[in-house]
Amino acid sequence: MSISQLQKNNHLLLRVGFGPQLSQFEKIEAWKESEIRGVLFKNYPFQPLALKEEPIAVDYQNIKKMDSVTKKMAMQKNRKQIYQLNLSFLDQMVFSEDQLREKMAFFWHGHFSTRTNNAAFNLQLVNTIREKALGNFGDLLIAVSQSPAMLQFLNNQQNKKDHPNENFAREVMELFTLGRGNYSEKDVQEAARAFTGWSFLPDGTFFERPKLHDFGIKTFLGKTGNFNGNEVLEIILAQKTTAKFITTKIYRFFVNEKLNTEIIEDLSNQFYASNYNIKELLQNIFSSDWFFREENIGTKIKSPIELMAGMRRILPMEIQNPENLIAYQKLLGRMLLYPPNVAGWPSGKSWIDSSTLMLRLQMPQIWSGLKPLEVEPKSDDDVEMGMKSAQKQTKGFKNPKIVIDWKKVEDVFKSKNIEDYLLQRKSPALAETIQQYSGSSVQSQIINVMSTPEFQMM
Repeated sequence: MSISQLQKNNHLLLRVGFGPQLSQFEKIEAWKESEIRGVLFKNYPFQPLALKEEPIAVDYQNIKKMDSVTKKMAMQKNRKQIYQLNLSFLDQMVFSEDQLREKMAFFWHGHFSTRTNNAAFNLQLVNTIREKALGNFGDLLIAVSQSPAMLQFLNNQQNKKDHPNENFAREVMELFTLGRGNYSEKDVQEAARAFTGWSFLPDGTFFERPKLHDFGIKTFLGKTGNFNGNEVLEIILAQKTTAKFITTKIYRFFVNEKLNTEIIEDLSNQFYASNYNIKELLQNIFSSDWFFREENIGTKIKSPIELMAGMRRILPMEIQNPENLIAYQKLLGRMLLYPPNVAGWPSGKSWIDSSTLMLRLQMPQIWSGLKPLEVEPKSDDDVEMGMKSAQKQTKGFKNPKIVIDWKKVEDVFKSKNIEDYLLQRKSPALAETIQQYSGSSVQSQIINVMSTPEFQMM
């Protein structure tokens, strides 16, 4: 197929951010890609997220000593605040002008997969990945590795001299930097020794405990010395394998699940030579000719968050019960801040099964008030992570009480072929659907186009 300027521009906005906002459709055809990149790569001031109330201070290292009533109150308030943070993070993806930062933060949120019942630790980690999302990968790696959320999740506060805990050291290499097969079991053991004593204070401040640290000589990735945790991370960053691992994952996320090894090799060499400049890597990707090739357009399945955020960017809406959006995340298979495990969420075709596809296709009608929610969540303790209330999140509600400003939508789309603006690819079966609703209102046309399998792709 020939690629139109509209498709190219939509492609950029869908991949670099969470899709076009309603107002952008009025000028999207006239834009040049360089103009869109100028908007997306602009240096916006960083705005940290905040909780409405201060979280209850909980010393999670001594939680067993708390009385049951205090512990229950603290856990309930923390869970409520984590849900609030979830929605604030999602709102940033929908409303922020700094779309590249939020999309990259969304990527790192999946890459550095952690979960904690401490709202303050969650907030700190989310703001860390948002602030450093486009900077230097080494700085981001160290900051995340020293965050209380990560240290707690991977048990490093239990990593002590003579009794090393290897969880953190193993995952840092396997999932965050080198990738499986690029280190030995001996490297894991020696790295774990280097991270002994890495811990945090009850308020979340990173703290090294010298009495628990192993000051002995270590041999790690072919180098020998009295290494500490930061020095181990520096040795990892010195490996070209790390640059290739990160570049490959970014390519898969932003470009295509099917990898082009030649392009990835070139990108990773540039990434390494730039000393891990994330923004420069993204500029190399989004300014390339191959990014706009046919095989890369309309070929990625939207993740649940990309689908929800994208719909909200197109349809201006008031949500009276926004907390119910968390239930949709659970039903669709991706709750922000609640990864299924340390490896994070799957991608691609794993987003689609008979249950999730049905809900995806019905969401435009449900959110428009034309259909009730009738999908029951699957019981999945990996996703629920032991939260007995997770199943209850979807009971007793039909929709989040959404009011869409259809007048605004109609003003933008009234003289447009809606499918050209909302879909990147069209199947032969789509033509019949479009023909069936061609004489109906703009509202009906949009709902029906959004209810197609093609709208699930970007």
